[in-house]
Amino acid sequence: MKKLFLYITLFFSLICFSQNEQLAQYYYDKGDFEKAKISYEELLQDIPLNSQYFLRIIDCSQQLQQFESAEKAIQERFDKYNQGNLLVELGYNFQLQKNDAKAKIYYDQALDRIKKNPNEVYGISNAFEKKVLLEYALKSYQTATELEPNFNFNYQIGLLYGQLSNMEMMISTFLDEAFANPQNSIRIQNQLVRFMVDEGDANFNEILRKALILRTQKNQDLFWNHYLSWFYVQQKEFGKAFIQEKAIYKRNPESLANIVNLGQLAIEEENQEAAKEILGFVLENTQDLELLIQANSYLVTMKIEKASENDFAAISTELDGLLKQFEISPFTLSLQLIQAHFTAFNLKKPEEGKAIVKRALELQLNDYEVANAKMELADILLYEEKFNQALIYYSQIELDLKNDVMAHEASLKAAKTSYFKTDFAWALKQFKELKSANAQLIANDALEYFLLINDNTVADSTQTALKQFAKGDYLLYQNRNQEAVTQFQTILKNYKGQEIEAVTLLRLGKIYEKKGDFALALSQYQTIMDQHSDGIYIDEALYFSAEIYNKQSLPEKAKPLYEKVLFNHQDSIYFVEARKKFRQLRGDTNL
Repeated sequence: MKKLFLYITLFFSLICFSQNEQLAQYYYDKGDFEKAKISYEELLQDIPLNSQYFLRIIDCSQQLQQFESAEKAIQERFDKYNQGNLLVELGYNFQLQKNDAKAKIYYDQALDRIKKNPNEVYGISNAFEKKVLLEYALKSYQTATELEPNFNFNYQIGLLYGQLSNMEMMISTFLDEAFANPQNSIRIQNQLVRFMVDEGDANFNEILRKALILRTQKNQDLFWNHYLSWFYVQQKEFGKAFIQEKAIYKRNPESLANIVNLGQLAIEEENQEAAKEILGFVLENTQDLELLIQANSYLVTMKIEKASENDFAAISTELDGLLKQFEISPFTLSLQLIQAHFTAFNLKKPEEGKAIVKRALELQLNDYEVANAKMELADILLYEEKFNQALIYYSQIELDLKNDVMAHEASLKAAKTSYFKTDFAWALKQFKELKSANAQLIANDALEYFLLINDNTVADSTQTALKQFAKGDYLLYQNRNQEAVTQFQTILKNYKGQEIEAVTLLRLGKIYEKKGDFALALSQYQTIMDQHSDGIYIDEALYFSAEIYNKQSLPEKAKPLYEKVLFNHQDSIYFVEARKKFRQLRGDTNL
């Protein structure tokens, strides 16, 4: 009974303590530093060793300009506990009073403590960094490293150089660390990418490129070829990355997997010329069955995407030849599913397409392979307007591969199926959930359809125009592009000036782009800019127009459009790419 009473007492004490801490934080966040200071003082009485509470009291005193009491409290704590970081606190207290000479005395004393005991670097450097005293923080790490060679603060030092805008030293330090400790490479690359993209320093990419080239020239270790290849991939310069990967392969011809992956990245970024060259090299240099199938799958997929009806017979023959060469087995599943999709969607023979998939499902497949085959089968059923059967297969994938990216993809396709059959209420619910998916492309796609349904339901409760639009999207899905164009043009005619108009213009623009009719595509986007400048599709109209002009080598027309995305649409999903391409056109980088 006594133990139970003790546990209950401790439980309520913890609750009260937690509530007091929350109250102190509330006052602090609100800017009521007088009350926050009192609250933290009460908390510190219970836990005198808690440095977090003590520093909050000092911060509150300084916010209230009670510098003398802050100095007294820091000095007393320093006399009692002799902690080096408190010298930084004393110095900063004088710095706030514009007494830089006195502040420097204490900062130097903190550095002297590291000279006497390098282990003090942790607390002192952290205190300097929190006060944004970056030069002193840098000196702390450097001093400790000089005295204790086993210490490794290269990553922290690199970050500090970056914060101090010393890009050359940041890059040099990071690259030294990556080479010495390859296990830190990913972490360092993530930081470099932040400066390459997010920070947007005008000269950063060029400095990094030169540093990497210099290291490949001075040091024959393949590590630097890998790093330079990684850099070119970030810049989407796949031809240059391929040069590095070939150099690696010639010296270490064990695997072509990295080159195949590079080819896949080139395809994803629509650099088909580079992709063909890369995958052609793979086919010439390997007898590995898996790589041969993978490379051929990518190449034939590219052909299908660019094919006209006149090419269909040759592609069909090529697919038959590849499957005859490599045989029907789990290893050739990717080729079988490509053939099934091509047969159903391009040759308009869905029954034959389904037969190919069902034959594949009889093979000894793993869970992911089964899911891939079921996904294709569901896609063909959806093509045939067998909506409910398609939903059954999408649901099976969701259940079999819970929380996997493929499960999210199946969920997205299920939501689109509901959208195509004009069950907008259910589709909206599904798209709303998928907006927060981990896979960015799925989340973006879901957001697009969520906004489409939501906005056009608010504007027209009968959803008449939206039903017509969904029909147009379904025709696109079925690869009946000319019929889709007619459908969308009818919508423009019947619903001119209504909510549906802007997104219809956007759909037509993308169709014309795919057909290579760039003048017509630009006219659709221009109408959005002229008549729907305050709508949610303006950033896409600007960006897509800029992309067309950029590909046509008309920088004087592309640049102002990218610029409008930057200055007027910072929340756009195209913002980062628009910024990068704008800077390239402006000549900020020499890539």
